[in-house]
Amino acid sequence: MTFDLLIRHGTIVDGTGAPGFRADLGVRGDRIAAIAPTLDAPARRTLDAGGLVVAPGFIDAHTHSDFTLLSVPGADSKVRQGITTEVVGNCGFSPAPVAPQTLALLKEYVGFLNPDLPWNWQRLGEFYAQVEARGCAINVVPLVGHGAVRIAVMGFANRPPDADELRRMQQLVAEAMADGAFGLSSGLIYTPGCYADTAELIALAQVVRGGGLYATHMRGEGGTLLEALAEALRIGEEAGVPVQVSHLKAAGRENWGKMAPALRMLEEASARGLAVTADIYPYTAGSTTMTSLFPAWSLEGGLARFLARLRDAATRRRIVEEMQGGEGGWTRANGSLRWEDIVIASCRHQKAFEGQSVAQLAAALGQEPAEAMMDFLLAEEGKVSVVLFMMSEDNVARGLVHPLLMIGSDSLALTAGRGGKPHPRTYGTFPRVLGKYVRQERLLSLEAAVHKMTAMAAAKFGLADRGVLAEGKAADITVFDAATVGDQATYAQPHQYPTGIAYVIVNGELVVEQGTQHPVLPGRVLRKA
Repeated sequence: MTFDLLIRHGTIVDGTGAPGFRADLGVRGDRIAAIAPTLDAPARRTLDAGGLVVAPGFIDAHTHSDFTLLSVPGADSKVRQGITTEVVGNCGFSPAPVAPQTLALLKEYVGFLNPDLPWNWQRLGEFYAQVEARGCAINVVPLVGHGAVRIAVMGFANRPPDADELRRMQQLVAEAMADGAFGLSSGLIYTPGCYADTAELIALAQVVRGGGLYATHMRGEGGTLLEALAEALRIGEEAGVPVQVSHLKAAGRENWGKMAPALRMLEEASARGLAVTADIYPYTAGSTTMTSLFPAWSLEGGLARFLARLRDAATRRRIVEEMQGGEGGWTRANGSLRWEDIVIASCRHQKAFEGQSVAQLAAALGQEPAEAMMDFLLAEEGKVSVVLFMMSEDNVARGLVHPLLMIGSDSLALTAGRGGKPHPRTYGTFPRVLGKYVRQERLLSLEAAVHKMTAMAAAKFGLADRGVLAEGKAADITVFDAATVGDQATYAQPHQYPTGIAYVIVNGELVVEQGTQHPVLPGRVLRKA
């Protein structure tokens, strides 16, 4: 029988962690039809993978691409680095549920991710029907965000829900699960997520029990890292659901020593029987909204009230007194930062400052850094994303090699030249692991790294037919040159595609070929059965 696609002479690294082996791989339709030392059947298209690695398509365990896929359906920055599936809806941010009466607050909440969504849906299923109608180059695995759920019911109220409000939030989570969500995510350093107590999160996580999971950007990743991790583990154990700890890190120089005990806590919880894992990106900087640098009370009631507080001189003094750190920096629950560690990634109006630190902004404006940052936020109507240099390289390496950690980019799907100065992880996460940490530093074997990028994530999220190269599995395949694969994106020049990714196949269709991305959209919205 004829193959639709035949990949010959490659080294199969199948995602299981087993040693690579030389074989041919044949595809029919959207499935892997055969893997054998030699396949002699005719094929409509043959690729010579001699000297190349043939691996499962990479699965990005933590992204926010749901906010850009309607405008960037080609998901260029992702598929060009070998990613064929992304988990979206993380950190409590999801584009649904939408309640008409609180839509304005939701738009404020996610404005730093994409201020231009049409918002003509209410349920998660309605949003993903639009993604499917538009088409997408990659597969997406949706989560429902606790922040979106809470806004739909309570807005930005800083209090526990009453019984009726909790019931309504549980119903919204249940509806999202019925629409195919794979679980619930939370973002507990962000408002309104930070206003939720542990009991509320347990009650909502219980709704996804029996197939879903709880993914959390924890309440603290700096001074309160270990307490926040204990809370996340408690939520999983009391709700009876698996836990995915989002982009595990020890943020702030004074907290770098907490990474090792955090990893031990994961190990101990796993030994107790909790299905707990985490994801990590291979960089010492993170990226988020600038508003997350401010105290939770200042954001109560939504963005408009926050901006009004920034206009009030007495309130500004209170913020500075609370947040001003040592060595002329900024201290917050998520660790201290120097002004040069806070870099403007994207904004809407003052584009000349993209890529510059708050220290540079302050020098240009002739102001104290805190005052310059607040004035900048006012001029940008609160919609500013930042890159934050806050982790140690030793901890990044320690996390990457840990058996309970997989790879997640924590980024958006973009296309080259659009989107300001985003974190280079947007274009380089997976090739960076293979180039820097496998080939150059030899911290991981090639097989172990591929496992963390593929089968490990597939098992965590219940993607039974992806993440492994085997007959009958979905034909999501990445072919790369282990000798040249690597990231090219930098903090100064982030819109650069990686090297060494030869071919990317999604559901049996060739999307990337030797540096060229074809205008095809074979991706699918995957739904939890």
